[in-house]
Amino acid sequence: MVKTLRDKTDAGMMDCKKALKETGGDMEAAIAFLRQKGLAVASKRAGRATSEGVVWAHIAPDHRSGVLLEVNCESDFVAKTDSFLELGSRLAEQLAATALETVEELLAHPAAHQPALTVADYVNEVIAKTGEKCQVRRFTRYQGEAVAAYIHHGGKIGVMLEIAGAGPAPEALTAAKDLAMQVAAANPLAVSREQVPADTVAQEKAIYQAQAAESGKPAHIIEKMVGGRLEKYYKEVCLLQQPFVKNPDQTVTQFLQEVGNKLGKTLTVQGFTRYQVGV
Repeated sequence: MVKTLRDKTDAGMMDCKKALKETGGDMEAAIAFLRQKGLAVASKRAGRATSEGVVWAHIAPDHRSGVLLEVNCESDFVAKTDSFLELGSRLAEQLAATALETVEELLAHPAAHQPALTVADYVNEVIAKTGEKCQVRRFTRYQGEAVAAYIHHGGKIGVMLEIAGAGPAPEALTAAKDLAMQVAAANPLAVSREQVPADTVAQEKAIYQAQAAESGKPAHIIEKMVGGRLEKYYKEVCLLQQPFVKNPDQTVTQFLQEVGNKLGKTLTVQGFTRYQVGV
């Protein structure tokens, strides 16, 4: 009976044994007992900070769509447990198979591996099992010609990136994966300078103008100094202008042109998302 209850709930052996003892061997009552325990633990841990966790990526077999998911917990120890890792993996796979748009919709949806439970119930079971607050923080979807992902540093950083121009050609997918790695390492703010928010540019420009004004140089010289510093800023925060991680002698734009020339296509980065646990 303990084994049957474990198979049904994925709870620990001692918890299952206690649940059966408390309910006089009634299987359904024991399942309810374990769920109540999960809710109790979840309620007790509700106010706790969840600054650790893992980022998962699920890419469709045709590489035309994908899901990037972050689930948080309290400690790095729990982030490495089988229960927590299985939770994230299952949820990423479930998201890829549905059209759910928000975390709230996901939590209210039946758990794919156990439809009698909602995803929220499943999360509470993992909370009861680990003794820590676990929280689905965010997820994003991509759909296009070629979608790739890169997970770095034991799941602490995850990136999903879409590239267009050559479909899911092997060379395009490799380029997309390389650029996802680039985003993980260099943390750009946008694909191109046109996508950098205007208020961010204005703020940077104001800082450079104030710094340049202290030099006492003429206004036209100050203008050139500010312009030069802005160009340097764009090279740091815009993916296309960054040095390519695998060959710093060329920019990402030049790398894309090189791959595109081999394919006889023009490759463009449609967008990217970078998740860093706790940030």
